[in-house]
Amino acid sequence: MNRHRVQAWLFFGSLALAILLQLTPLPQPLLPFKPFWLALVLVYWAIEVPDRIGLGFAFLLGLFGDLLTGQLLGEQALRLVVLAFIVLRFRSRLRFFPMWQQALAVFALLLNDRVVVLMIRGFSGDPIPPPVFWAGPFVGMLAWPFVFLLLDDLRARLRAKDT
Repeated sequence: MNRHRVQAWLFFGSLALAILLQLTPLPQPLLPFKPFWLALVLVYWAIEVPDRIGLGFAFLLGLFGDLLTGQLLGEQALRLVVLAFIVLRFRSRLRFFPMWQQALAVFALLLNDRVVVLMIRGFSGDPIPPPVFWAGPFVGMLAWPFVFLLLDDLRARLRAKDT
C-alpha cells in the first residue's frame, strides 16, 4: 500500500476506535470518569496534521457521534467545533510543549468542554449535574500522554517503514 493510504487508514482507524471507546458501556458509577476519547484523538490530529482537521470535519464528526450515542443532536458537534477551533488557533504553541504541559493544556481544553456542556444542558432545561461531572477532564488529562505516545509511535513506524 502506498504511504498516503496507510496514513489515511491510521487517521480514520484512530477516529473509529475513539468512537468505539465512547460507545463502550460502563457501570453507572464509573460513567463520569470516562474520558471524551473522540476529543483526545481529535486534539492529537489537530496538533499533528492540521490540514486534515477543520471546523467542518469536527462538526461532521460530532454529528456522527451524536447519532451513535443518542445525545442531543448537535451537542458533540458544537463541543468538537469549539475544541478544534481552540487547538487549531494555538497549535503552534501546543505542538512544542513538553508532555506535562500538553497534558495541562488538554485538561484546560476538556474543562472548557465541560463548560460548553453545562451551557448546552442549561439551555435545554436539564438540571445541574453532580460534582463528579468534573472528573472527566482529570481522567482525560491522565490519558493524554498514552493517546499521544501511541498515535505518535504508530505514525513514526509508518514513516520508518516507508524509507
